[in-house]
Amino acid sequence: MPLIRPLRLFKKPFQATFVSRPNRFLVECVLNENHVQAFLPNPGRLQELLLPGATLYLNEESSSPLRKTSLTVIAVEREGVPVMLHTHRTNQVARYLIENGFIQNLRGAEIIKAEATVGGSRFDFLLHDGRKEVYVEVKSCTLVGDKVAMFPDAVTARGARHLEELARLFAKGKRAVVLFIVHWPYAEFFMPDYHTDLYFAQTIARVRSAVEVIPAAVHWNHDLSLEPGAKILHVPWEYIERESCDRGSYLIILSLAEDTRVNVGKLGTILFKKGFYVYVGSAMANLTSRIERHKRIRKTFHWHIDFLRDSADFMYALAIRSSDRLECQVANGVSKIAPWSIKGFGSTDCVCDTHLFGFADNPVSLPSFQKLLQYFRMDRYREKG
Repeated sequence: MPLIRPLRLFKKPFQATFVSRPNRFLVECVLNENHVQAFLPNPGRLQELLLPGATLYLNEESSSPLRKTSLTVIAVEREGVPVMLHTHRTNQVARYLIENGFIQNLRGAEIIKAEATVGGSRFDFLLHDGRKEVYVEVKSCTLVGDKVAMFPDAVTARGARHLEELARLFAKGKRAVVLFIVHWPYAEFFMPDYHTDLYFAQTIARVRSAVEVIPAAVHWNHDLSLEPGAKILHVPWEYIERESCDRGSYLIILSLAEDTRVNVGKLGTILFKKGFYVYVGSAMANLTSRIERHKRIRKTFHWHIDFLRDSADFMYALAIRSSDRLECQVANGVSKIAPWSIKGFGSTDCVCDTHLFGFADNPVSLPSFQKLLQYFRMDRYREKG
């Protein structure tokens, strides 16, 4: 059998240090002690990867009138391992894996066409396996825990639509495949991110008898060459179907631009220092509606958080969907990393000291906060599943 060489899609990269992300497609970083901007070809949130001080891998690409810079981010380092971010190159990775037989369920299938159009839909590849046509949609997955990978990291109506269109092709006698390229070699399990996009998760569970779900983990070297091979991950469907429901816990993140006194119902008037506040709550039914209520300012005040929301700016709402009530466990976790808290806030119906915690800086940019979120959203599966 001939030796299969690593795939090389990029020139030798150079490293920079991440500073901030002004918009979805632009990052600011430090390169050779200079502050520069680089194009980011990835619209995902990437909040758990693009943390201040993270090592970026850059290439210089031809500039265009639509771009502010010739520098392009191609990867970010996580625990010493590059995670490829350049979504425009994902299909080249998929082609390499398919043509070299690294995807067992597609072994022997021949790529007939890229970007195959059927009716009003377009899929990344049309293959033929010797018996029938195989339509393949490719997704890039960078949302990973220690051993668990999830997709997507932001709501994707387009992703759910692709699944439904693939299911219709299956009904017409075609093979339908969604291939997730997981850019983390240590992943062992794959799940749809039902915390972030419940509809996508429920859709993929609903069509799984028609659409083959293949998550393949790959290993990128530090020179951004791709190691030959792929590891097919386990998908725990029973766990996914049980947990992909509109219930669980949530984190509401608010900000105050200055010290503010707020009358918090029976708690009285409290001085809130300027900064960011994380409120931990739960709703074991209609979780989405509860979160939407917290986003609104105009409403009848009922909970302590309603009074603070009236004075603070809304930043984020982060769901932790679960069939278990995890609110107090999550609050305990946040308490260990928060610089201060507001005693008695939101905890009158439990034994916790509080469910509101303060931070001087945006907690979403803190590695400790992302690690906590990763545990409850992803890595907890290994204990419960």
